[in-house]
Amino acid sequence: MAGRINDEDVKAVRDAVPIDAVVSEYLQLRNAGGGNLKGLCPFHDEKSPSFQVSPSKGFFHCFGCQEGGDTLTFVMKIDHLSFSEAVERLAAQAGITLRYEEGGYNPAHQRGERIRLVEAHRIAADWYMEQLASSPEADTGRAFLADRGFDQAAAQHFSVGYSPQGWDHLTRFLRGKGFSDKELVLSGLSQEGRRGPIDRFRGRLMWPIRDIGGEVVGFGARKLYESDNGPKYLNTPETAIYKKSHVLYGIDLAKKDIAKSSRAVVVEGYTDVMACHLAGVTTAIATCGTAFGGDHIKILRRLLMDNGSARVIFTFDGDAAGQKAALRAFEDDQKFAAETYIAIAPDGMDPCDLRLAKGDDAVADLAEPRTPLFEFALRHIVGRYDLDTPAGRAAALDEAAPVVARIKNSGAQHEVAVQLAGMLGILDTQFVVKRVAQLARWARDRGGKGPAPDDRQQRGRGGGPQQYDSAPDRPSPRGPALNLRNPVFATERELLKLALQRPELVSPAFDAYGLDEFTAPVYAAVRQAVLDAGGAESGVPDSQDYLVRVREAAPDDTVRAMVTELAVEAIMLHRGVKEVDENYAGAQLVTVRRRAVERRIREITGRLTRVASQGDPAELASVQNELWVLQQYDQALREHGAAAL
Repeated sequence: MAGRINDEDVKAVRDAVPIDAVVSEYLQLRNAGGGNLKGLCPFHDEKSPSFQVSPSKGFFHCFGCQEGGDTLTFVMKIDHLSFSEAVERLAAQAGITLRYEEGGYNPAHQRGERIRLVEAHRIAADWYMEQLASSPEADTGRAFLADRGFDQAAAQHFSVGYSPQGWDHLTRFLRGKGFSDKELVLSGLSQEGRRGPIDRFRGRLMWPIRDIGGEVVGFGARKLYESDNGPKYLNTPETAIYKKSHVLYGIDLAKKDIAKSSRAVVVEGYTDVMACHLAGVTTAIATCGTAFGGDHIKILRRLLMDNGSARVIFTFDGDAAGQKAALRAFEDDQKFAAETYIAIAPDGMDPCDLRLAKGDDAVADLAEPRTPLFEFALRHIVGRYDLDTPAGRAAALDEAAPVVARIKNSGAQHEVAVQLAGMLGILDTQFVVKRVAQLARWARDRGGKGPAPDDRQQRGRGGGPQQYDSAPDRPSPRGPALNLRNPVFATERELLKLALQRPELVSPAFDAYGLDEFTAPVYAAVRQAVLDAGGAESGVPDSQDYLVRVREAAPDDTVRAMVTELAVEAIMLHRGVKEVDENYAGAQLVTVRRRAVERRIREITGRLTRVASQGDPAELASVQNELWVLQQYDQALREHGAAAL
């Protein structure tokens, strides 16, 4: 049984290690007045700092979650250590030799498990470094680093090492240092073999992975030989001290500059971190064999302290995998209060390759904020659609609007919505802004669980998206309720009633109308049913048989029910109109057609804006001509009515 640490030694440790020095290893502290310091609490999520440290008293307290205590309490809680382990860790940092009562001091047996595992990793890291520096076998590793622009000094700065190809070199070395086979397997440095533990890492370059406090807790290993059948990169497995989602490679070197500059650069690999730091980008860090996620964000938020000028720049390869990684990062974007950006090097090079090809200045330039991450994500979404068609723009808006709606800051949300309208070529920016705001409201009403039910049925088949009133008059069997106070829907409904009840008044003109001239999905579905039944002209001789055919042509019961509803609903004459005649029918035909032409004019005008910015004279002339033809047709409809159809 381990002895009790002498009380005087415990007091000496508390006095020797200032609490602000310990806490600042994990989060950024700022002046709070009255001699206190403040920062974002590491024990619960918060946006404004309620965690305070009193250096003069040696205590911390969070006014948000009520956690508090002294230096030892902080270390115990944040690193999940026992009291003895916390004392031992701080004693080692302060250079204090502890005395143990009830049996004396025997560090080989009395230190806690975590301390033992960390100690094993520290010794292993030093041993690996020695192998890289002096072993003839490590020539392959040294050549690998040299080919990537890293000399011996760089390798030493980042503590890069080499694991020999033999089965159990490190295992035997650590046994000689007093570690048991059980400890070596628990640490992840060794694994069970047929005749006992063997080295987990063999014939590889070794990068020590440190926690934010600077302790080595794991390794990342890069294979060097074709005979190695393992993965290109092999990381320490999950252990009591290593959780890949809780560590960031290079954080021990970068944390002070991240806190000082309120900027972090997230790269993809160990050599990328090295290249960035050597190029002067000393805020670079990387994940370790996993995607950048919520736990990594918590680490950075404590350092960035979520101030308004904080920046996080993600650098990813330009290939499909890099784009996928960027989109995964965007999924967690709103967990940052910092602004997030993406940077992709020319020709898709990573920072290591870029440094080799173009030097340190190119790497430093890459790390400057360029494209906001949300803009990259939106352009990725929008780029998958044909924006020259109404259906393409509507589909792109359907997918992109919920992304914008996730932005929590209302001002930023509005600005991004306006940008989205520009990306899509939609001139009516307020429509996009209101659409995004509507989705955001739905998400809030649902407790932050995302947008409301799929709204893609709120637009016509191939027509632009339409808004719906919050107080609809009549339920629709397909999609949301239709607001008949909306003149667009009301006129479309009247025209369909005429086509079903009085086809002789609207044919043959009605049969030339496209589906995109009916913006409500259910109305477009009824129009398709009429078309499939032979058109309104086929209903002139025998209207009863015609309606039967239209109902049979309906694709489902809901559309069939709408056909019946429209067929029996009274035609709504406007004030001053005494009867349903050709003039009334002509007015409905012209109104529906003019609204479709106006929508098309807006679409072409948006396309004209995009084409003008691209500088293609031939395409610009073609678009201008199409716009002129539509404008002339719209004028003819205004002046001549149904005669222009």
